[in-house]
Amino acid sequence: MDPMPAHGGQVRAVMRAFPDAPAPFVDLSTGISPYAYPFAMPDGAALTRLPERDDEDRLRRVAAEAYGVADPDCVAAGPGTQMLIALLPFLLGPRAVTILGPTYGGHADAWRGAGARIHEVTGMQDLEDAAAVPGGVCVVCNPNNPDGRVCDAAWLAALADRCASYSGILIVDEAFADFESCSIAPLLPHPGLIVLRSFGKSYGLPGVRLGFALAAPALAGRLRDIMGAWAVGTLALAAGCQALADRPWRDATRGRVRADAARLARCLAREDIEVAGQSILFVLARAAQAPSLWRFLCQRGLVARAFPERPSWLRLGLPRRPDEWTRLEQALSAWRPA
Repeated sequence: MDPMPAHGGQVRAVMRAFPDAPAPFVDLSTGISPYAYPFAMPDGAALTRLPERDDEDRLRRVAAEAYGVADPDCVAAGPGTQMLIALLPFLLGPRAVTILGPTYGGHADAWRGAGARIHEVTGMQDLEDAAAVPGGVCVVCNPNNPDGRVCDAAWLAALADRCASYSGILIVDEAFADFESCSIAPLLPHPGLIVLRSFGKSYGLPGVRLGFALAAPALAGRLRDIMGAWAVGTLALAAGCQALADRPWRDATRGRVRADAARLARCLAREDIEVAGQSILFVLARAAQAPSLWRFLCQRGLVARAFPERPSWLRLGLPRRPDEWTRLEQALSAWRPA
């Protein structure tokens, strides 16, 4: 049986099923920027001591400015957004949870694991209705993964107000928002809003494990208390402070990935593969033969993101180098659906 992980990555595990595939393998499964931020590694001696509180305070100030949040006390930094998603059910307690889908499955998994009642809706009116459930939680990924859907910021702001008026919370996962203009983080502090921001995706450094929860100061403070001291390591503190403060790099990279995403969409369209959605960092293809195309690409050392629960979908991230683009374009050109 083909190994289709629940998330992107795990390329070596996937490729063990394709021992004859050419190496090096090309990971197109994660939606991570191909342009890694060139941060200056701290001196090795920095790893011989625990991070200082001042270092984390500085990171929170830099992150608040980068995300347009007025108060650094609204920022909780953690070892990756996935960890923060897993902690939110314990921070907020038992709730009725409504998720605007189809979307990233990690949110439903986290709440379900904590014993919450999960309801997935596909219509925005349904989510507005759910926002009137007393004490409930609404979850939106914006831009959405995997189809790139973007919800209007004004609509999200009104939804947060509606949640707050019923003592509920709106969680907006902005993992792919760094290169977009859809963030509602500047609304904070807001009594009914939590915003999640990923660092590794846009800055091409997922291995440093850094993410942020942005919320009203009391809520963000409770989340920091749950994580305890030294939740963010020395390398992540250094990378975050440097990269988040570098707006010129971010602006330049936005243009590069936007051009790359357009190129990828053209590559698929040229081979009559439907582009069902996209963001700046990935493209969602739809084809009746998507599982066959996934295996075909794996056999050529190219790993895309398959969705066993939606077998007509295939998400592709951006190649990093010219030779990877060539391999992908040649493979798509050679593929012939049955």
